[in-house]
Amino acid sequence: MMRAGPRIITIANQKGGVGKTTTAINLATALAAIGERVLIVDLDPQGNASTGLGVDRHERMVSSYDVIVGTTTLDDAAMPTAVPGLSIVPSTLDLLGVEMEIAGSPDRVVRLRNAVHASSVKTNAFSYILIDCPPSLNLLTMNSMAAAHSVLVPLQCEFFALEGLSQLLATVEQVRAALNPDLTIQGIVMTMYDGRNNLANQVVEDVRAHMGEKVYETVIPRNVRVSEAPSHGKPAILYDLKCSGSQAYLQLASEVIRQERKLRAA
Repeated sequence: MMRAGPRIITIANQKGGVGKTTTAINLATALAAIGERVLIVDLDPQGNASTGLGVDRHERMVSSYDVIVGTTTLDDAAMPTAVPGLSIVPSTLDLLGVEMEIAGSPDRVVRLRNAVHASSVKTNAFSYILIDCPPSLNLLTMNSMAAAHSVLVPLQCEFFALEGLSQLLATVEQVRAALNPDLTIQGIVMTMYDGRNNLANQVVEDVRAHMGEKVYETVIPRNVRVSEAPSHGKPAILYDLKCSGSQAYLQLASEVIRQERKLRAA
């Protein structure tokens, strides 16, 4: 059965430096490149997704902060990027104080969900909304999970990967029980993989053993070109299409699309 409105995927991991924002902007770019209409909602106060898509801080007249506090709509906050078919609701440092501002509101955990439901993006503007979360399990991350259909987890190929994953999965269960019973794990993507490192190979094996089909076949390698791209205000796919990191994100997008087609057909 075809779903109404966009597929909303939150990209979350409470640990920083795991490739979360890189995954958000490159997966979004890859989806846009194959004709999907995509919106990124940047919920990280650092605003790295916004910067990585070339949105200057002085251009962020309205932001995800304004959406969360209710002074603007998701439609009005969305702005086009240099990538055809890809728009973004940018982030500003105002988000740092938003938790204290809305802490006393009974709807504090569903502000983003309410904003999506009140906007036209719900029905026709975008086929995907990707939410880039802050690197912590805070009120903004809870808002993103309450609004989403699923959670995509970038997981770095390092020793404590499974420990961090179990904490995140526990949070997803809490959100499912209290706020969003339909929330699922979209998938786990292993990032920053170095095939010369025995530990990296062991971590990938361990995560696959624990999570099975939830782990994407695509593994994102460590790649200098991918690291350089944000400083040029471009997704890696635009900065250097042929590098191994860009090719991996195109493969990941193909996996996500295949996954979605199965869901729609079910």
